[in-house]
Amino acid sequence: MRVLVTGATGTVGRVVTGELIRAGVEVRAMTRAPAGATLPEGAEVVGGDLGDPASLRAALAGVERMYLFPVARTAREVVAAAGEAGVRRIVVLSSGAVTGGFDTTFHLPVERAVEESGLEWTHVRPGEFAHNKVELWGPSIRAERVVRDPNPDAAWLPVHERDIADVAVAALLEDGHLGAAYDLNGPEPISLRAQVDAIAEAIGEPVRFEKVTPEEARELYLRQGGFAADNADFLLGFTDYEGNEADPHAAGDFDLSWLGPLPTAEAVTGRPARTFARWARDHADDFR
Repeated sequence: MRVLVTGATGTVGRVVTGELIRAGVEVRAMTRAPAGATLPEGAEVVGGDLGDPASLRAALAGVERMYLFPVARTAREVVAAAGEAGVRRIVVLSSGAVTGGFDTTFHLPVERAVEESGLEWTHVRPGEFAHNKVELWGPSIRAERVVRDPNPDAAWLPVHERDIADVAVAALLEDGHLGAAYDLNGPEPISLRAQVDAIAEAIGEPVRFEKVTPEEARELYLRQGGFAADNADFLLGFTDYEGNEADPHAAGDFDLSWLGPLPTAEAVTGRPARTFARWARDHADDFR
């Protein structure tokens, strides 16, 4: 069996690629820049761009199952091309925001394109990626051993990318997950301040938390660039998931307990979900 992993150099796609290879599966790893890609040994690295469905012909040849990174604009064309090439199962990297009804334009169109294709499908819907903290906090921790944020006591359930990948791999290889949509979260709520403490323990050095206003934090993220700048307004509460204007000062009013227990990867894998402290240890070098 050959599996195509799209977005193979991404946070989750890279792990999915490695786990499939360890499972003895033939893996074709697709990326827009194959020449510079560093992927697990054993992967067949190919070029392709989900934004250009015509570029996928070679990548899809001989593929039976597919891990699909979400690109809403071309989802229907990509899924149609996959079906025509002989793909029979697609596992979508989606978002928990779909479950909550907050996402109607980013991930939901991809889910619907797959569901309406007639192919076998499973949706993997993670909440907040723990790995976002590498992009958001990595620069200031490495340079100053400090994190600046408006809401030190705000808590969520960041999920380890390996939990996401484990569920995706199970859905690709096993037959008990067809037609399922799996919401994935970390195993316990953890405040931003406690996340900083976990990173400090992982690197063996103190990291200071400095509370700033939402406006100050946005300026810091915009100057930082990259992921932080691209997502500053949403992450800091200036806009909602769909880009509508919101009040950043209302973020501290949310009580996570209102949601009740949230699902983790354990429901699929049978293993306890990885904690944020575990994630911090796994990524200590990213903060040193």
